[in-house]
Amino acid sequence: MTPSLLLTDALLLPMADPRPGEPDWFRGWLAVGHDGRICGIGPGEAPTALLAPGVQVRALGGAIVAPGFISAHSHLFTSGLRGIAPESTLYPWVGAMMDVFAHTDAEDMYWSTLHGSLDFIANGITSAYNFTQSRVTWRYDPTTARNVLAAVHPPENLTRQFDGAADAGLRTIASIRLDDEAGPEAEVLATFADMVAAARTHSPPELFLGASVMGAVQWAAGPRTAEVEARAMRTHGITNQAHFVETAQGLDVQQAKFDWYVRAGALGPDLLFGHFIHPTDEMVDAVAAAGGRMVWQPTSNGRLASGVADVVRYARAGIGVGMGLDDQACTDISDPFGNMRLGLYSQRALHHDAAVMSAQQVLRLHTLGSAEVLGVADRVGSLEVGKFADFLVVDHTAPDTGPVWDVYATYVMACGLRNLKDVYIGGRLAAREGTCTAPRAADAPGQLRERITRAAAAAGTPLPDLAAARATPSEEPAALG
Repeated sequence: MTPSLLLTDALLLPMADPRPGEPDWFRGWLAVGHDGRICGIGPGEAPTALLAPGVQVRALGGAIVAPGFISAHSHLFTSGLRGIAPESTLYPWVGAMMDVFAHTDAEDMYWSTLHGSLDFIANGITSAYNFTQSRVTWRYDPTTARNVLAAVHPPENLTRQFDGAADAGLRTIASIRLDDEAGPEAEVLATFADMVAAARTHSPPELFLGASVMGAVQWAAGPRTAEVEARAMRTHGITNQAHFVETAQGLDVQQAKFDWYVRAGALGPDLLFGHFIHPTDEMVDAVAAAGGRMVWQPTSNGRLASGVADVVRYARAGIGVGMGLDDQACTDISDPFGNMRLGLYSQRALHHDAAVMSAQQVLRLHTLGSAEVLGVADRVGSLEVGKFADFLVVDHTAPDTGPVWDVYATYVMACGLRNLKDVYIGGRLAAREGTCTAPRAADAPGQLRERITRAAAAAGTPLPDLAAARATPSEEPAALG
């Protein structure tokens, strides 16, 4: 097979689980077919048969090539809310966001999602599990552990989010909330089926990784929500990721709701728990026994003072673990390198053991491990023949990180967004030096600022007028100390 793209002289971190005796990194080559999938990879010089006329050849001079990151837990529509409620924990932070989104329409949601998706791509994230903003706006009261219905929006508020991710060129799993407490059950299930179908039709086939239930039991008033979610999972053959025991606030109420999923028969490999910071021992045992999985958001968990998930313990118990960047509104920088480091170092600090998690292990969690947890490892997550050619070119010499003592340690601990040069999705250049190639990329920042500024003003939380502040004569700086 004649490739369309051939990378040579690359330092490859395939992240595929090597067979005994095989290296887990090597200096070599990678070939991409015209279908956007990897058609060859190996150490040393590329076979001369691949050097055919018309093949684009990139000699990388020893730059690192690794799989694109996977965010197994994301809310792409929040890209315009970075820095919101900066000293708040989960519930007041969510309330501040929902105040703004109560005043947005379908086009606002499109541009917010497009901007968030482009931001992910520019930072090396090539696939994401995307919790879409529900058509229903809720206000959650943590004192009563109940949602209060605020507004119901038209279907376009949701379908335009599918369009935004697709137009950016990001691979996604579309996570959709049932909102079973907002209307008659039959109507809710029919609407959910329509949205599952729309998620597929609004995305190019190669970008659509599937649909999923956005588990909402943590916010629900009664156990029927778990039963309806389990029914939707079975009907559509899809997964469910539920935010669960995320915050220490109202913890007894959150933990008590776990039994709703148990009694609904939802526990198993298709039910993922997002965050899962404060489970009881019994919950950990039950999830492990059922073959369950969880997704870890270390940056978000720190920003919102939610706690530190003991993912080492979960993995030892047999629970599959993936990693996510969560909201741009609570990670603020969608930085997978920073997310890995914060996660890695927090586990070492938690266990007082520097060997409890390695650089290679945390990288696996943010690539192939996340693909496995999401059930898409046949398509993404590692550099293997037959998988989509989603990869990053990271130059550890620009800026220079010094001599390489350990390849994985250099990549995870010493490299960052400043070293990320190129992002490829399906063998096509999707971003270079932080600039995306998608057709509407240049329009997204202005559209986002205009729309979120308007919505924030309507919510009674106007943004600072930076232009006016710049025009005001500055005061003498206060003395330090």
